[in-house]
Amino acid sequence: MITNFKGKTAVLTGAGSGFGLECARVGARLGMNLVLADVQQDALDKAAHEMQAAGVQVLAVRLDVSKASEVEALGVAVQQRFGAPHFVFNNAGVGAGGLIWENTAQDWEWVIGVNLMGVAHGVRVFTPMMLDAAKNDPAYLGHIVNTASMAGLLNAPNMGIYNASKHAVVSMSETLYQDLALVTDQIGASVLCPFFVPTGISQSHRNRPAEAAPVKLTNSQLIGQAMSDKAVGSGKVSAADVAQMVFDAVVANQFYIYSHPKAIGSVQTRLEDIMLARNPTDPFSHKPELGVALKRALRVG
Repeated sequence: MITNFKGKTAVLTGAGSGFGLECARVGARLGMNLVLADVQQDALDKAAHEMQAAGVQVLAVRLDVSKASEVEALGVAVQQRFGAPHFVFNNAGVGAGGLIWENTAQDWEWVIGVNLMGVAHGVRVFTPMMLDAAKNDPAYLGHIVNTASMAGLLNAPNMGIYNASKHAVVSMSETLYQDLALVTDQIGASVLCPFFVPTGISQSHRNRPAEAAPVKLTNSQLIGQAMSDKAVGSGKVSAADVAQMVFDAVVANQFYIYSHPKAIGSVQTRLEDIMLARNPTDPFSHKPELGVALKRALRVG
């Protein structure tokens, strides 16, 4: 949809690190006005300073995307400063692992609050602003990108809350795409489904609210954290690579954005399981030693 980004406005949540920061860097190179939102003040300040030094207009807002009122206030601030945005990247996300029955109510509230409701609030606040802009200007073009994960298309064990939240984001994004197509040709939508990419996601507990902090991690949660650290840290595709993929997808009006297209084979296997009504395929069938090690570790604890 959008091919000329110069002077256009981008709203990016989770802009202090990972994909959000790298997309902001691409936006700065393209001469966009940048609205940077993040829950971590020091990371936000650093990102805002970097983008201002690049010579673009910046509005930096610290907010918790799980809070409806804070995202609504962001919408008002964006409208007042830049008008309706052209590009919205609902990207803020957190990770949590462990056996699904061991997660507390606070675990669920935190992860669903950020990963699902954060995206929902972004869609709810910014889409009407963009539709108004499209109605008033036939030349206006906009695009919304929601960050899900390959965990939104697969269900790896020992990371149930994360899987559930990201499946919901894929569903919401597919629906958004279809709903937008009913009412306008000027606004597109995409869903980003990265695999393991070095970002800050495996350390997202650094921003967990104190009242939601677990008293003590279970054995499965400690194992999940260690596996996440290793997988994310060893990723060969960088967050900067993925940010470029996001902008390329916006230009191409491409809905599904994959950081690791080869991982789609596992999605095909899952869909075949569903179509054939067969039991879920062993996720470790390609690396059985991993499954054996995980079972051993969980059964010892």
